[in-house]
Amino acid sequence: MKYTNLPHTDIEVSKICLGTMTWGRQNTEEEGHEQMDYALEQGINFFDTAELYPIPATKERYADTERIIGNWFKKKRNRDKVILASKIVGKGEMTKFIRTTGINRETIKSAVEGSLKRLQTDYLDLYQLHWPDRTTNFFGKRGYRHSISDHWEDNIHQILEALRDLVREGKIRHVGISNETPWGAMRYLEESKVHSSLPRIITIQNPYSLLNRLFEVGLAEIAHRENLGLLAYSPLGFGTLSGKYLGNRKPENTRVTLFPNYNRYSSETAVRATQKYYELAQANDLSLAQMALAFVNSRPFLTSNIIGATTMDQLKENIGSIEVQLSEEVLKGIEAIHNEIPNPAP
Repeated sequence: MKYTNLPHTDIEVSKICLGTMTWGRQNTEEEGHEQMDYALEQGINFFDTAELYPIPATKERYADTERIIGNWFKKKRNRDKVILASKIVGKGEMTKFIRTTGINRETIKSAVEGSLKRLQTDYLDLYQLHWPDRTTNFFGKRGYRHSISDHWEDNIHQILEALRDLVREGKIRHVGISNETPWGAMRYLEESKVHSSLPRIITIQNPYSLLNRLFEVGLAEIAHRENLGLLAYSPLGFGTLSGKYLGNRKPENTRVTLFPNYNRYSSETAVRATQKYYELAQANDLSLAQMALAFVNSRPFLTSNIIGATTMDQLKENIGSIEVQLSEEVLKGIEAIHNEIPNPAP
């Protein structure tokens, strides 16, 4: 395994982060425990979860993933071996069963306390805002449509104050954002610069893959200049970058087959790009999954690559990507495809 530090800290984390959002839906608790056992054995010390998980979110399964992790900590007594990250949900139709008030001082406090109880721990190493409450483009939206009645930025100071209080109480160590835009990232960073008592945002968990490199437009520069670490999610695009859906195949018990509305990476253009990446990987004796993950692993703005798996074979292949070094020929091939079909799955 390879390691790096969470920005602005001395906390060492693995370059591969274990994602957890299928546990409790596509995976049983026992399978989740098996994945954590194996990941830890392979040197992965960074786990990411959220109160929203498992996905797709339902009232009946609310926060079951955190409970699965908490039961594992209780059984293994190894909380000190893991750098643990979780998230508070933003406002939206799919989260009305959790709360309707969005992210504010009161909801942050109650969400953190709920996560701590379910995870059976007294602190979180990293706490993240899962997505913005304001009207902006994320989760596959290409364009931005402004609303003059949206005064969301007034909440930024209050949100950071709430997070500061939880840091002071020892319930969270550091804070991050997710599904954010360059404007959102800089507003959080500037607020903590102007008000030095407020915690600095150290990570941004955004989508990044061969099919979606929009992070490179605006956010990559911020990541370098402000030392804001990318935690890349969906590096395999809901599994499409394994190649298993090519040729109109619908493998049983896979995410896109089970949940057809998860089509963010399945447009005609995205499929065409995936086919080209598949052919490039085959021509260089690589699996598409490992080529796709190795590309993400190699990005200079990356802090950690969040992988997810529903089988142990997938997990082993994904973790093994850390050993794959892409040749200049492969990297040039990737750029050629990207130039021909840029970002088909925002």
